[in-house]
Amino acid sequence: MIGRLKGVLASKMPPWLVVDVGGVGYELEAPMSTVFDLPEVGREVALFTHYAVKEDTVALYGFLREAERTLFRTLQKVTGIGAKTSLAVLSGSSPDEFARLVQTGDIAALTRIPGIGKKTAERILLELKDKLGADVTHTVGVNRAPPPSSDILNALLALGYSDKEAVHAVKQLPEGVAVADGIKQALKLLAKA
Repeated sequence: MIGRLKGVLASKMPPWLVVDVGGVGYELEAPMSTVFDLPEVGREVALFTHYAVKEDTVALYGFLREAERTLFRTLQKVTGIGAKTSLAVLSGSSPDEFARLVQTGDIAALTRIPGIGKKTAERILLELKDKLGADVTHTVGVNRAPPPSSDILNALLALGYSDKEAVHAVKQLPEGVAVADGIKQALKLLAKA
């Protein structure tokens, strides 16, 4: 099993990444939160990984933060949720934000996440309400808070913009911009497009 990779980021084509570890290129699929927070190609990265073997496929998923990998694994324990929906959840919300939605029973917010309809949201609440506190929330405290760019990206995704639109807008923002200002500037950029 592959639990962590450290190497040079060889390629970044969302949602796909290639990390070169000692001359071997590992292809990983990652949530947009991870893809957006990665350095430019050619820089060193360290990713937590999830190795999945199915009947006809083998896949490797990468995450910058342990809390993201934990939520990814926890979500797949819910009936009817697979890797694609789990990645969509992580692309649209941080683990602590998602845990809060589940704890408060916010079905409306859950259904705004791509791939989650009303029935799936209800199943998530039923199956994870008691589990998320221990599985995800404790892990979140160990990690650094997400950078402002991640919060801006998540806000744009929550407003209904596609991953591509949101990432493109956030990349045009000045570095270190405050979240509120960044959201305003990103919305102006998206309105012009």
